[in-house]
Amino acid sequence: AANAAGIPFTQGMLMRVLLLIVGYVLCVFWVMRYARKVRAHPELSVVADKMEENRAHFLGNRANTLLEFTATRKWVLLIFAASFAVMIYGVAVLGWWMAEISGVFLAAAIIVGVITRMGEEAFTSTFIDGARDLLGVALIIGIARGIVVVMDNGMITHTILHSAESLVSGLSTTIFINVTYWLEVLLSFLVPSSSGLAVLTMPIMAPLADFAHVQRDLVVTAYQSASGIVNLVTPTSAVVMGGLAIARVPYVRYLKWVAPLLLILTLLNMAALSIGAMM
Repeated sequence: AANAAGIPFTQGMLMRVLLLIVGYVLCVFWVMRYARKVRAHPELSVVADKMEENRAHFLGNRANTLLEFTATRKWVLLIFAASFAVMIYGVAVLGWWMAEISGVFLAAAIIVGVITRMGEEAFTSTFIDGARDLLGVALIIGIARGIVVVMDNGMITHTILHSAESLVSGLSTTIFINVTYWLEVLLSFLVPSSSGLAVLTMPIMAPLADFAHVQRDLVVTAYQSASGIVNLVTPTSAVVMGGLAIARVPYVRYLKWVAPLLLILTLLNMAALSIGAMM
């Protein structure tokens, strides 16, 4: 984003680091506050009605037993960790992406099946059960990104961006940066790729910031903070939807739980951007 805006990436770093620290503290407080509340009153959990169902799913008939940490289980954990190490090396050094990453985890699953002496039928059933939990996620992400493709090919995204360009022209510094923030929030839903969003918006918004007498690094900060907020809830995120599916938390319930935190973080971002615009 900084490169697309024509500035060094270190410019505006202090504000972004401060936002990171404050936002991290707020998120930790929010999660720990919820954890303490649920520990004291389990019925207040967002999935309280699914507690027995989830207990049976995750623990089966071993809910009240402490599993022995056998040599076989140690090998399974080692292979699990090694698969991530191989994935990181492949992506960073060899240029791997989804096809290669999928192959790594498929190979790791087969090796685990051999080490644990699972039969073919048991391995296949277990593999399908695991994939079943994420099938709905794959459909949601596919449909959501299909909408994005339609909007891009139909030039709808570019039309929205052009209209926004006309909207922010001539605004005061404080209003300009906050309108830019909300524009980035909107476009983050339409353009799931963070780098793609930066390339799409920065060449337009950065020059407009010059006319509004706003530092370009503030526009970059507005983009980053908006993208970060949206990535907590967007249904096109495999991290969000996959995590919720694995944890068996319905998406709507997650939205209700995280909404107050999103409001707090949004107000924090807008306040920081407004202060930066006035300096």
